Amino acid sequence: MSELDIFALSWFVVLWLGFTWLTSDARNFGRISLNAAVAKHRSNWIHNSLKRDLKMIDTQIMAGLQNGTGFFASTSLLALGGCLSLFSVLSQSEAVISDDLSFVFDGGRAAVELKLAGLTLVFGYSFFKFGWAYRLFNYSSILFGGLPMLAEAEKDPEKAGRAADRVVALNIIAARNFNAGLRAIFLSIGYLGWFVSPYVFMAASLFVTVVLLRRQFFSPARDALIGET
Repeated sequence: MSELDIFALSWFVVLWLGFTWLTSDARNFGRISLNAAVAKHRSNWIHNSLKRDLKMIDTQIMAGLQNGTGFFASTSLLALGGCLSLFSVLSQSEAVISDDLSFVFDGGRAAVELKLAGLTLVFGYSFFKFGWAYRLFNYSSILFGGLPMLAEAEKDPEKAGRAADRVVALNIIAARNFNAGLRAIFLSIGYLGWFVSPYVFMAASLFVTVVLLRRQFFSPARDALIGET
């Protein structure tokens, strides 16, 4: 790879790490992030469940979280398999890129292999994050099932509150892993620009990062969650 390719890859990594750092804190740009707002609502939901014995709605919410995570885990696995299968037809792919797509910067077979290996790692990372998130949502469901009923919670509210806090903490950790996997899938869109040219790679990665930052700190969804509509 050329020096420009190395710089573009470094740019991609910096954007990824920078976005992760910005959204890991509850407040940046002088505003609460979307993830932090959702985490607060997760806490409210779990603690409110202590006030009722009928928890069918809560179990449906838990099932929805698991099903959504399972869907993205399957999607990441399919994308990972697709990347691995491309290695077996790399000669044909390289011929298409070099002969039929004149606007694509052709760095040679070795460069294509390295770029494809990087994309494979991105999807592999997302799969492991989604898989771990699915497992944690499962653990969270088990802890949720052990929450005390209304009468027991009223007898010992402190104990019930501690039990709810454990469910909240595990649910939030699962959500962080889910968000990390989803972030990888979003950034993989920018990564695809590398197969065109390093400049497209950098521009596409920056564009995706700006879109994600806007959703976290300046979107109508974020304003609705914290009551700023």
